[in-house]
Amino acid sequence: MDGSLTGSDALSIMGSRGNDGFFGGDAGMFLIFALLFLNNNGWNNGMNPGFVTQADLAASQNAQTNTLMLNNLQDQIAANQLTTVQAVANQTAELMQQNNTNLINAIQGFNSLSGQVTNQTNVLAQKLDALGAQLNQCCCDIKTQMLQNQLDAANAKIVEQQNEISNAQQTQNILNQLGRYVPWAGTNTATATAAAG
Repeated sequence: MDGSLTGSDALSIMGSRGNDGFFGGDAGMFLIFALLFLNNNGWNNGMNPGFVTQADLAASQNAQTNTLMLNNLQDQIAANQLTTVQAVANQTAELMQQNNTNLINAIQGFNSLSGQVTNQTNVLAQKLDALGAQLNQCCCDIKTQMLQNQLDAANAKIVEQQNEISNAQQTQNILNQLGRYVPWAGTNTATATAAAG
């Protein structure tokens, strides 16, 4: 033993002195004195580890205060981290929503543009088909007109040749009706002299 007196030691000393009662007699006085003295670091020069000094109590209170402050600081840091995480999550959700909206708008724009291009292509195809049909009709009309012009020219040539034939036939008929015709060659010409001689 280290020579210090514990509470159980004090009770055993009281019991060995007789039945003086708990607070009666010398034992009661000794117990009260021992308890007061023990609470003031009396015996064994404060070396008994069972006693609490004012410095120990202050250090314990400071440690408890520091622990509470650290716990409060940790709670604040956790709350700030949660707020930051929630802000980042909200910002990410807003960005994702904006990205989805932009993507939908872009897809709708491309679809609308594709529809317009398809419609314009169809309109151009219809116009080209109509132009092709019109060109075919024009070609046919031109060819027909050229053939008509050639036919008209041939008919005019036939009429001209028929007129020439008709004139020749009429001239022949007139000559046949008149008999032999000798044109007058004029006086003093070789023909007139031969005829006179």
